[in-house]
Amino acid sequence: MAGSTTAGAKARLYDAFASSGKALASGKRLELLDLLAQGERTVDALAKAAGLNLTTASAHLQTLKQAGFVATRREGVRIHYRLAGDDVAQLLALLRKVAERHQTAVPVARDAYLGEDGAAEVSREELRVRVAAGEVMVLDVRPADEYRAGHIPGALSIPVDELADRINELPEEMEIVVYCRGEYCVLAYDAVRLLTDRGRRAIRLDDGMLEWRLAELPVDSGDPA
Repeated sequence: MAGSTTAGAKARLYDAFASSGKALASGKRLELLDLLAQGERTVDALAKAAGLNLTTASAHLQTLKQAGFVATRREGVRIHYRLAGDDVAQLLALLRKVAERHQTAVPVARDAYLGEDGAAEVSREELRVRVAAGEVMVLDVRPADEYRAGHIPGALSIPVDELADRINELPEEMEIVVYCRGEYCVLAYDAVRLLTDRGRRAIRLDDGMLEWRLAELPVDSGDPA
């Protein structure tokens, strides 16, 4: 009888673990977590950014909330969502790297999405050294609200969809290091391609804001000074 009771308790434990896995078993829910890793957002903003209607976005967010991955706060009639903790961001980053390492479909899909621009990349450590030496300008090409929520100190904010019209704000002779949400964010790739086509020297940070935060490196918030 004791063995049966123990087996049942063990099954319930692993079923509880599995419920978290089920909550992650959707590409759109992973995308929503990726967006929330940049900062708190309303349902409306998340739906727009993820290309979802409000009903579908709300359903996905409720699933994530039930699993404990996101938390909410109310402001009037608006509900704001945020990650429940840094460990959720760590889980997202680890899941993506494990999938890339062990699923042959992931690198193919990654390359098809990000494209190839032939640009060099720089690590977080090297970037900090080169910024301190005044050798490079750092360019954040995420939407402005994500920049305000948290950005690399000293980075200039020009969202990628404004870059073509604002390229003259960038110094012509200095190398530009571009970053966006994370290692799998296409915005930096698009920006580097545009800058290179316009004759600017541009390279990428080899990951992005998600990994920068997880490394506990300095983060500024708010509008540019």
